[in-house]
Amino acid sequence: MDHSAPRAPSHSEAAFDLYGPAIPDRPVVISVPHAARDYGDDLLADARVSLSILHRLEDRWADLLVHPSIALGFTVVVARAPRALIDLNRHEREIDPGMIADLPRDAALQSSAKLRGGLGLFPRRLPGAHELWRGPMRWAEARRRIETLHRPYHAALAQVMAAARDAHGHAILIDIHSMPPLPPSGAGRPAPAIVLGDRFGRSASTRLMTLAADVAGGQGLIVAQNHPYAGDHLIDRHGRPEHGLHALQVEIDRVLYLDATLDRPGPGLVRMQAVMTRMVQALAAELPRAGYALAAE
Repeated sequence: MDHSAPRAPSHSEAAFDLYGPAIPDRPVVISVPHAARDYGDDLLADARVSLSILHRLEDRWADLLVHPSIALGFTVVVARAPRALIDLNRHEREIDPGMIADLPRDAALQSSAKLRGGLGLFPRRLPGAHELWRGPMRWAEARRRIETLHRPYHAALAQVMAAARDAHGHAILIDIHSMPPLPPSGAGRPAPAIVLGDRFGRSASTRLMTLAADVAGGQGLIVAQNHPYAGDHLIDRHGRPEHGLHALQVEIDRVLYLDATLDRPGPGLVRMQAVMTRMVQALAAELPRAGYALAAE
């Protein structure tokens, strides 16, 4: 089955494919940072685990969820580098020192709970796979990945977000992710199917969070907000409600759109594509430019 995007990218670099106009014709911009599946020979040679283990780092096939939005002409930025190579949802200084063979003494790094759990800028560990790599990388390779993949991706998002705000009075970033099935939220209560994150109100207007939750809930899905996923570096970096820049993270249960093995697109894909399209269209139509700009409530 052909899973290519419905349109050719309007611009491509090593870090990303950009679909739709660079000056968005609607205030919504979509990001898919963790769905890339192109593993180079060098990366696989450095791995001490199988490709199937590295696949666990992906938001498996999450880019397919926004194919209808690409077809409708929305501006969409899709990462081309797999998360095993570099995690675009981490700060560029969020590096495990043990991942670098010749770390400079003056390197300004920062720690986090995710990094300590093995999932920093360069993922190191997964449950059941203590170490992903045969050994640490050189600092020059770390810098190469940051300069050719991480910085260009975020520069592209910043550029199209600013262009959307200038054209429409505000911009709304929808950052698409997927998650393994969550446990029930309480006795006799179903687990959330979608988790929306806005950094506890810091990255987007509450009005937008409520609208996104209402759209998903109206499709019969259980929606949680900011727990257990409040969003990370990407929406924290690009969401500035006080400047008309809003960013929401959307985590979708993989059971809803993948097959029983959670490895290939499944029978629920069409339904979830429709849900995401409704959410994108609803957010794009919210408070159009009419002398009123969204503000953080």
